[in-house]
Amino acid sequence: MPAPKTIIVSNRLPVRIEKDGDSLTYKPSEGGLATALGSIYKDGDNIWVGWPGASFESDALKAEVTEGLKKESMRPVFLTDDELDKFYLGFCNQTLWPAFHYFLQYIDYTQENWESYVAVNQKFAEAIAEYTNEGDTLWVHDYQLLLLPAMLRKKFPKISIGFFQHIPFPSYEVFRILPWRRELLEGMLGADYLGFHTYDDMRHFLSSAHRLAGYPYSGNQIQLEDRTVVADPLPMGIDYDKYADNAVHPESIEREERYRKSLGPQRLMLSMDRLDYSKGIPRRLQAFDELLERYPEYREKVSLLLIVVPSRDQVPNYQALKEQVDELVGKINSKYGRMSWVPIHYFYRSYPFTALGAFYRMCDVAVITPVRDGMNLVCKEYVASREKQDGVLILSEMAGAAKELSDAILVNPTDENQVVEAMHRALQMPVEEQKQHMATMQATVRKYNIFSWVELFFENLERVKRLQVSMRTVALSAEKRSELVNSFQSAKKRLLLLDYDGTLVNFHNDPQACAPDEALLKDLSALAKHPKNEVVVISGRKHETLGKWLGSIPVHLVAEHGVWSREAGKGWEKNIDADAEGWHAEAGEIMNFYVDRTPGTFVETKSNSLVWHYRKAEKGLGEMRKSELTSQLKHMLGERGFQVLDGDHVIELKPEGINKGRSAKLWQDAANAEFTLCLGDDTTDEDMFKSLPKTAFTVKVGPGTSHARFGIDGVKDVRDLLSLLVDK
Repeated sequence: MPAPKTIIVSNRLPVRIEKDGDSLTYKPSEGGLATALGSIYKDGDNIWVGWPGASFESDALKAEVTEGLKKESMRPVFLTDDELDKFYLGFCNQTLWPAFHYFLQYIDYTQENWESYVAVNQKFAEAIAEYTNEGDTLWVHDYQLLLLPAMLRKKFPKISIGFFQHIPFPSYEVFRILPWRRELLEGMLGADYLGFHTYDDMRHFLSSAHRLAGYPYSGNQIQLEDRTVVADPLPMGIDYDKYADNAVHPESIEREERYRKSLGPQRLMLSMDRLDYSKGIPRRLQAFDELLERYPEYREKVSLLLIVVPSRDQVPNYQALKEQVDELVGKINSKYGRMSWVPIHYFYRSYPFTALGAFYRMCDVAVITPVRDGMNLVCKEYVASREKQDGVLILSEMAGAAKELSDAILVNPTDENQVVEAMHRALQMPVEEQKQHMATMQATVRKYNIFSWVELFFENLERVKRLQVSMRTVALSAEKRSELVNSFQSAKKRLLLLDYDGTLVNFHNDPQACAPDEALLKDLSALAKHPKNEVVVISGRKHETLGKWLGSIPVHLVAEHGVWSREAGKGWEKNIDADAEGWHAEAGEIMNFYVDRTPGTFVETKSNSLVWHYRKAEKGLGEMRKSELTSQLKHMLGERGFQVLDGDHVIELKPEGINKGRSAKLWQDAANAEFTLCLGDDTTDEDMFKSLPKTAFTVKVGPGTSHARFGIDGVKDVRDLLSLLVDK
């Protein structure tokens, strides 16, 4: 078995292939991601897989490129011109990009483009499979490859897969517009760990996975049938030292002097972006226009240095945007310009790295005001490049970086007046105040750099894999069952903790039709009467119902997840006296609203919880309403100390601190048993499994991952096991 390796996957390889006479040269990218991952994909047998950036038609040329990239620790996925047109320019940039950036009017719903997106993701999966072994770690990047994690999971079920989303993830209301929403979510959920730039992006993803795909989540964990998937906010940084050093590089300083001499003595404001409608360039120009109109004292003293890097020139929306920017620049320059002064210095091209250092050095103010941006690293580069800690950053609150750089002047990019006044404030800000803000931002950008981001991502992925291993149950085979029976038989003191619904009895459309049969009562009674045994039934059922059904036999009862308890032969005791007055009414109103909208559902009122049952509802409708109700309850009551439990065709709301785990631990401590058996079937029973010592025989009933040590198929197997223990 080969040694485990790491495989980085992105749409584009971090290399530029150029023709040099009869040979090809490979020039590595200077991008932040390529810099950060350079020490990883070039180490040992690790590789980076992606599109090499150009079309190569002949097999001979493809073979040459493959061999050349191999020397650089890269592997190509060759795409045809048709695939680039439909997959990249089509679905990626005219469907996903506008949808994820909230530009709904630009979304293209062409089915043919979607089919190409699926095919290209599959092509990536097949290419990666050639280099992959089960013990490897895969890190997939960005929106071009949303389907890839699930495709790889299908080929390698146990492999470690991480995914990072470099652009925003839209809200549920926007994401659900896409016809292929479910497929995209299922694709992403092939990963074990998903990273997003901001908490909001993570929250939107969790909400969509729950409401559109029906997966329950708790905190930042999504429970699939076979795995737990974790999502995290993990803002990407930059190579701080690289930009700080570049700013003081002799060539950057020489360029700054040359540029300043050419531009004149006026103060400069910097606007630098790729050409994209998400960047808000026209709005920024209109705000600068208004600044010169409102504050004429800045005329002939302040200029805007507008750098626009060409992007997606073949897409009609981008062509129209370029024309709009050209017109606005011409209009403003003709309106205010003088022979000795140009209001906007506009350059539509990319620049070498040292030129960026010069731009960052020479501009007193950076105006970074995208309408929507996943992170935006330009603002961090500007901060890192301010050698003297002066300068002012005006930053859109819609950029992911705004969550970290709160010492910038934060603005709503659609509020022209606010942006104008921010420009005015920036130009008037005293140097000492500038330095205070810049020093704080530099400390943040330096600490949370690109290298710490990469390290934290891999640490989190490994942590998730350990969590999954801990929740992997082993089937209660004949051998394991014999081990359980022998341990039971040899123990002097034995504790049995048993869930009721789904464990001792099967579910029924009518919850009241789940009364125990004579055989179950007989076995439970026999077990409870044995002097070595303590038998406790721990259920979410109402205490009146549990007492009615099981009160005639000598078992201990815990009802409503621990609110009520009754030792055998004694009366009920209420363990937690939570005030039900206010929240019962408020939550009941919400639940009953969903009852009115969903035929076949009803609300069950317990002492300290409310339960919404939907087993009788139409399948698709019930699942959809469940997702909506869960989200609403979590948002309205979750922060007030309430838990929303997603059970088997039920949603239960109860105060925190009430759970089966608490009750199970109390019985475990009191019994001082040498042998403990705990049986349960759903998420509410996980608290029991987690609360018990590792030596306990914890058994998950039915499919799915669990904190239990063992798994068993169903109620019949539980009953057979209990019958087997009766005579021991």
